[in-house]
Amino acid sequence: MTHRVPQPKSRVAARVVLAVLVAVCTALSMVGAGSVQAASSQEGWTDQEVALLTSMQLNRLPPMPLDPSNAHERSPRAIALGKRLFFDPRLSRDQRVSCATCHIPAKQFQDGRPRGQGIGLAARRTMPIAGAAYGPWVFWDGRKDSLWSQALAPLEDGLEHGGNRVRFTRLLGEHYRGEYEALFGPLPDIARLPADAGPFGSPAEIAAWNEMLTVDERHAVSRVFANMGKAIAAFEKTLHHTETRFDRYVDGLARGKVPREAALTPSEVNGLRVFVGKGKCASCHSGPLFTDHFFHSTRVPPLDTANPDQGRAAGAQAVQRDEFNCLGRYSDAKPEQCQELRFIVLVDPVLRRAFKTPGLRGVADRAPYMHAGQFATLEEVIRHYVKAPEASLVTTRTGHGHGAGSELEPLALTEQEIRDLVAFLGTLSGEIVERPAAASK
Repeated sequence: MTHRVPQPKSRVAARVVLAVLVAVCTALSMVGAGSVQAASSQEGWTDQEVALLTSMQLNRLPPMPLDPSNAHERSPRAIALGKRLFFDPRLSRDQRVSCATCHIPAKQFQDGRPRGQGIGLAARRTMPIAGAAYGPWVFWDGRKDSLWSQALAPLEDGLEHGGNRVRFTRLLGEHYRGEYEALFGPLPDIARLPADAGPFGSPAEIAAWNEMLTVDERHAVSRVFANMGKAIAAFEKTLHHTETRFDRYVDGLARGKVPREAALTPSEVNGLRVFVGKGKCASCHSGPLFTDHFFHSTRVPPLDTANPDQGRAAGAQAVQRDEFNCLGRYSDAKPEQCQELRFIVLVDPVLRRAFKTPGLRGVADRAPYMHAGQFATLEEVIRHYVKAPEASLVTTRTGHGHGAGSELEPLALTEQEIRDLVAFLGTLSGEIVERPAAASK
């Protein structure tokens, strides 16, 4: 709902945006050719507006991009192994936390909590998984550049799974050896490894990692750890959204007649008009997934006012240092395939307290909202945008701000328009289903 439309900061994101623009242009050309019939007589939309709405349909989503850093993401064996790992609570210090503890299938693979709850309380809200691979950066701050590297972070985090790399390697040898070795090759000699060791964790675990393992052994264990992430990511990329009431309604508009079973209520239709019109929501929540995959500063109240979460400003630095990034030794990509990381913007004041635009499909069913669950309802979210706190971003000649405020400007929405906008967002509810892509050879 921000007013400033950012320029693409990565080539993958730019390609996704380009695909959306192509869809819009295609729809507009269909208008001229008579393929999209005027729907204004029935619903009050112009042909140009119908073309815009058509570009937001789920069926306009391009094929999920391949991740060159994960050579196994379409392997049926990797998907099967990743699914088992995703639901295995043994991948945690207390044997009770799995990936599915926070990414609950019945809740759109998130948990409905303000902040993720593993062994301890995480700093941020759990993000949904479906569609995450369409963006070049993962997590609220984009500190990871692939699904597989993202999957690794909670495993070693002391507040989430609280495990370590040697323990995970041992677990694979004890419970998944056949599946793992059929896919990735032989595991290291587990008998030579200490019980617990890793570059993170307790002082004893870190000491064992540095003192009991050789450099080659550390690399071998880290390779196993990376392969775990690649298998989990292979499973996660099979998760897809299903069409919603919004998609069926727009399909009717595009055909020139909305069937009764696809109709939206007057309130929902008006909410959609606000969404693409005076509410300016589509400036950031665009395309079939209702996200631009970028980072924006909207000055959501921080949990710690004395030390606010720096968001993308810190995340951009972290992803460049990450040993599991696209350019790292555990990546399957060639350097020239890592354009997003090679040309990352590291120093830009507008990145301060900026967070990734979440997709809105299913949004009405996954309260609370924002990066740390600061708002309990969608109405609270919209009122935040209406008030536009700290709307004082100073713009330079390059169009960038110094980060003093937010990207927002106050919105003049009536109480009815706020209610209608909430009603429209409910039409984006659907299901998450498993649908593997064509298997790799």
